Amino acid sequence: MARDGTATRNKILDAAEAMILDQGFSATSIDRLVERAGTTKGSFFHHFDSKAVLAHTLVERYAQNDMELFAANRARAEQLSRDPLQRALLVIGLYKEMMEGLTEPYPGCLFASYLYEANLFDDQTMAVIDNTYRQWRTIFGGMLEQAAEAYPPKIEVDCAHLADMFTATLEGAFIMSKTLKEPQLVAQQLGLLRDFVELLFQPISANPK
Repeated sequence: MARDGTATRNKILDAAEAMILDQGFSATSIDRLVERAGTTKGSFFHHFDSKAVLAHTLVERYAQNDMELFAANRARAEQLSRDPLQRALLVIGLYKEMMEGLTEPYPGCLFASYLYEANLFDDQTMAVIDNTYRQWRTIFGGMLEQAAEAYPPKIEVDCAHLADMFTATLEGAFIMSKTLKEPQLVAQQLGLLRDFVELLFQPISANPK
């Protein structure tokens, strides 16, 4: 019976992700990669025809995991509340909760690492990143639109742009956390984002008589 190569393939992908986040794609050589993964170049080329194929496979896996996590957090928020504003706040809060337990700065976002070296990747690989960001915008933007229908915002706001603010907060916080070596920075920024969204949609209390 043929051996299942899934474990080796995943080891290569895991090692590649860690190395790219740490030093970038161009600095991640196949020789160093297989050494870190505890395998051989022959095994690498059995699973991936080239480094470019590895890059595409890796970003597809990352995007799938990213959207599965988002879907899980959204489903959890829908279980916890029927209120559209609370659901949106819960999604942000669930990501914040994930980041609160960090003892080391978050390693970063693979999408950002690819974008820093975008000239090294083909259009199909970059399209995976584009599509994932647009899915975040559409899904979370839709949640915010439902919140806006129930709680008209205090100022005019484009919910798609506000959804992009969630992504931008995460990406920027990853960079700052790593630069400043402050593990809690990501959770802190997500907390501020949640507070901002709550204040934006929170009903204005009636003036006391």
